[in-house]
Amino acid sequence: MKKLLLLILASLLVSSRAGATGLSDYGSDLVAPKSWIELDGYLRLRGALLRNLDLDRGPTPSGKPLFPLPVDEAGGQSLTAADMRLRTDLAAYWPDGGLSVKVRLDFLDNVALGSAPDGIPSASTSQRPQNAIVVRRAYGEVLTPFGLLAGGRMGNHWGLGILANGGDCDVCDTGDSADRIAFISPLLGHLWAVAYDFTATGPFLPNRNRTQVVDIAPTANVHTVTAAIMRFNRDATRFRRRRAGRWTPEYGAYVSHRWQKNDVPATYLPTAQPVVVTPSQVMARGYVATAADLWLRLEGPHVRLELEAAYLNARVDQASLIPGVLFREPVTSNQFGGALETAFGSFDGWGFVGLNAGLASGDDAPGFGAFPEVGAKSPVRGDLDGAQASPPFDTTVNNFRFHPDYRVDRLLFRHIIGTVTDAGYLRPHTDLTIWRGAPGRFSFVLAGIFSWAMKPTSTPSGARLLGFEIDPGLRYDSRFGFSAAIEQATLIPLAGLDNPDLGLKAQPAQSWRARLMYRF
Repeated sequence: MKKLLLLILASLLVSSRAGATGLSDYGSDLVAPKSWIELDGYLRLRGALLRNLDLDRGPTPSGKPLFPLPVDEAGGQSLTAADMRLRTDLAAYWPDGGLSVKVRLDFLDNVALGSAPDGIPSASTSQRPQNAIVVRRAYGEVLTPFGLLAGGRMGNHWGLGILANGGDCDVCDTGDSADRIAFISPLLGHLWAVAYDFTATGPFLPNRNRTQVVDIAPTANVHTVTAAIMRFNRDATRFRRRRAGRWTPEYGAYVSHRWQKNDVPATYLPTAQPVVVTPSQVMARGYVATAADLWLRLEGPHVRLELEAAYLNARVDQASLIPGVLFREPVTSNQFGGALETAFGSFDGWGFVGLNAGLASGDDAPGFGAFPEVGAKSPVRGDLDGAQASPPFDTTVNNFRFHPDYRVDRLLFRHIIGTVTDAGYLRPHTDLTIWRGAPGRFSFVLAGIFSWAMKPTSTPSGARLLGFEIDPGLRYDSRFGFSAAIEQATLIPLAGLDNPDLGLKAQPAQSWRARLMYRF
């Protein structure tokens, strides 16, 4: 029975790798591990030159530029960035299969190159040692007679990654992790999954011998439960069917529900002095939220189509963060977003072309609401960002936010706004093979991104059109794990990014990037 279940799971689960990152690929390598211990990962080095990302359109009404400016040169427009990351995915297996323990560690995670000179910078001959180790995942998997049971801190990814993104792409910076207990079972040719996430717990106090912390406000915990159904295939399966001229349909859907009864804002609000957690700091929250997501992929000999669509609904009965100061009206949220990726051509030959598109619902409040700061002042017309709700006057938050690691472009959404939110875009693209040989593949990539705001009230100028970006690049991918890329980007801003208050039109911005990847 165990071996049969292993074979069924193997036929339904996707790629076999130590860094399994979502409900679709937990346990995908338990069937026949190559060895007791597996280690894979990469070393990434990258650098960038950014020019005029403030668009020369002056500050917003809050007095801030759209992007930081150099402090060492009056009128300067160029900024630089260079960092590295060593990622390791370590997996230990039971010799006969059926059980594994996995860990993801990131060393010097996005640490800026040259950021730790030993002594006076001009006289330094070394970099100081860094204690920059990030434990992103640590979890176990075991195959039971009824399915796979996984528990621990594990990756959280779904579909294209617009909502939940594990951060596994070459240019990803963060990635989602969940403290989760998940059970996945094959039935009727599909994978059925249920999961419980310890989304947020605390505040804590140590027990008597200080070996464990105790949650002293259990009603303030945030709980999340998820149910999903999936049909996936391995990369090798899709390749084999594509070469045979066959189509491969794949799909999945999930519903996730989250709730919180009470809250202790003193545990996360910025304060001048630490606040002692007492019963007076506990306040009613009444938070409930539901997310539904649908993912589809269809691949044929010369066609690849992939779609993800999500809807989020939430309600907060009491949105106040100050005990004793209460609002009469609840805050509600209705958000929707979707992304479509297409490719047509020869995936194993000369390359392909395609048209991608995306949409994220918006909110009438000023600013895009990409990364609002807790406790910050409400935005005013012309600001780039800010909270989308301001009780008791504005009690809705309707802007859908793509995960920042779902990359659409290289300038506007990646750097200036921060992610796709309250916006739509069209992205024609191509990936053409210049040369292919035994060592690897050298290719030319090109994309154009036309973007607009869903709500004109969110843009700095009040106009809808945001810009057109051109993103060319050269990439080399070797057959032994090395890859390199040189990328350029030019953003041509449109009226939505102008500054009508100062009578200034937004000017073009540019960036140049280089990236080296060493995989093992």
